[in-house]
Amino acid sequence: MTLYKNRYRVETTRLRGYDCAWPGAYFITTVTRNRDCLFGNVLDGKMALNEMGKIAEQCWYDLPDHYSNITLDQFTVMPNHIHGIIMINDNIENNGNNGYNN
Repeated sequence: MTLYKNRYRVETTRLRGYDCAWPGAYFITTVTRNRDCLFGNVLDGKMALNEMGKIAEQCWYDLPDHYSNITLDQFTVMPNHIHGIIMINDNIENNGNNGYNN
C-alpha cells in the first residue's frame, strides 16, 4: 500500500496489459463524491430510490440504446453507490480479439 494525500490506498488490482474494451463480463462500482447518500435511503431493509436514484437506474437501462455491443446483467442502486455487471460483446472493432494477448 502507498500513501496518497495522507491516506493509504491499495495498488491497482487490474491485470497489466488487459484492455477493458475487450469482450467479457465486467463488474463495476461507481461511488458518489465524498460518499454522499445521493440516491435514496434504505428503509426497512429495502432501497427507497429518490429522484436521483431513479435517474441513475434509468441511465443504466438506457446504456444499450447508446452502445450496441453491450448487454446488461444484474444492477443495484445503493444510497451512495451503484453496482452492475456489463457484458461487452465481440464486435468488428475488436477484430475477433477474445481478451487474451497472443
